[in-house]
Order: sequence, then structure tokens, then C-alpha cells
Amino acid sequence: MSTQPTGAPAPRRAGRNRREETYAALRDLLLRGEFGTRSRLIELHLAQRLGVSRTPVREAMVRLVADGLLQRTPDGFYTVRLNLAELRDLYELRVTVELRGIARALESDGVRHDAALLEPLRDHWRALRADPPAPDPGFVLRDEEFHHTLLRSSGNPRLTETLESVTARIRPARMYDYLTEDRVELTVVEHLDIVEHVLAGRLPEALTALRRHIGDSLDVVERRAAHAIAQMALHQD
Repeated sequence: MSTQPTGAPAPRRAGRNRREETYAALRDLLLRGEFGTRSRLIELHLAQRLGVSRTPVREAMVRLVADGLLQRTPDGFYTVRLNLAELRDLYELRVTVELRGIARALESDGVRHDAALLEPLRDHWRALRADPPAPDPGFVLRDEEFHHTLLRSSGNPRLTETLESVTARIRPARMYDYLTEDRVELTVVEHLDIVEHVLAGRLPEALTALRRHIGDSLDVVERRAAHAIAQMALHQD
């Protein structure tokens, strides 16, 4: 755990590390449901709990607002409770939009996926398969980029814009999908399976793999988010 500096100023790299560690620690507490629903987070209390100064805590809370895990009001920062019913509705829209990117190529010989986008994407995920990253909620951003690029390659930018809007709204819940090593590694394998099917022209197989991939993600996210909501209720004061 980081400690407050004493004596001479720490190197800039140490300061960056402290900020990242504070952000990751606070994000972990939020994802575990360590604060009650609509709880106001107090900088001083969090700094004492994490063993850091108030500055990295303040910076972490600003970042967590952008992540959708905190809400900022004129009187401070508050936890955000996930809405599972809305999550299911948004996942339904996500499935519809993403599958359409493949279905439109199945329906028309004039629609072809852009290999110039997909080949670098495939190579990137092959590298991740060879050296899987550690579990981290921030992996959701890599996952989003995969799905955005896959849909963009189908040639309809309006579909991609819709997906980007949806993924931004479900990102706080989807962070729960990448808390364990098995989920990260399975995501890498499934992404490769999907993109390789598309590049090889096996579109029915790609459609089936993509639908299963998104459905499995929803199951994991719902289960873990529901557990976090239950923990938030236990911490409610």
C-alpha cells in the first residue's frame, strides 16, 4: 500500500504510480460494493483508508466519474447504483447492432468486411493470446475497441456510432467481466475466433460465435453486478 511521502519530493514516476495505485484501489472498492448505495465519498476518510494524501484520491474520484462508477454533484462525489433492468435493455440493443454488422454482409454480396481493419485487429489479439494481460476492470476498453473495430469494418458508420453510445453506457457494469484471469483469457480466445471467422468468410459461424460471446458476457456481468449491489446494501448506513 502506498504511504504519504516524507522528506524530499518523490520522483515524478513515483507520483504517477501513486495516482494509478490509488485509482485502482478505489475502483476495486467500488466494484466490490464496499460503499452503500448513494453514499457520499469523503476525501479525507478515503485518504486515511488508502494511506495516501488527498490529492491522488481527488484525482481518482474524477476519473471514476468518467468511468461511470461515481456521480459528482455540487456537494461531493456519490456512488452510483447499477440498474440491472436497464443493463439488459442496453445489452439487447448491443446484440442487435453488433449482429447486424455481420448479417448485412450475409444478405448482400456487395457488403464486405474491411480486411485492412481486421487483420491488424487479429494480430493484436494474437499477441494478447501469447501474453495474456492480468485481470483488470480497465480491460473493458480493449474489449470495446475490438467490438467497435469489428463493426466499423462492416462499412456502416451509423451502426458503429450507435454501438459506441451503448458501450459507454454499459461500461461501468462491464468492468465486472474482467475481474478474473479466466474471463480475460476466454475473451481473448473468443475475439480471435470471431475475427478469424470473418476474415475467412465464415460469416454464419462468426454470427453464432459473436451472439454467444455477448450473451455469456451478460450472464457474468449480471451475476457479479448483482453481488456488488447486495454488498452495497450491507454497507448502507
